[in-house]
Amino acid sequence: MDILQRIKQLVLRGRVGFARKALEEMRSDGLRIDDVTESIICAQTIAKTLRSKNPNRRYPGEKLYVIKSFSFDGTPIYTKGAIVRKPEGEVFYFLVSSKIVTFGD
Repeated sequence: MDILQRIKQLVLRGRVGFARKALEEMRSDGLRIDDVTESIICAQTIAKTLRSKNPNRRYPGEKLYVIKSFSFDGTPIYTKGAIVRKPEGEVFYFLVSSKIVTFGD
């Protein structure tokens, strides 16, 4: 299964979590959880895949997915997240979510 499709399925099923940093960024940009999840549903591609360099992550070197997309109302949103395995199943965990100033980066 395509990784973006897998992420979209997790989001559609409500299998999401948010880092404190992501929630703070969303609040400062006036974004709602719906805006961020809508942008994942509307995404056409994953902009890039990174390996986590944070030694405090549960799995050092885990894959992080950067997604640039729009909410249903056209707000451009930048998201970085990871698929996390929990005892009850996989969750897409939002690490960063904020409005995009420009798509030219």
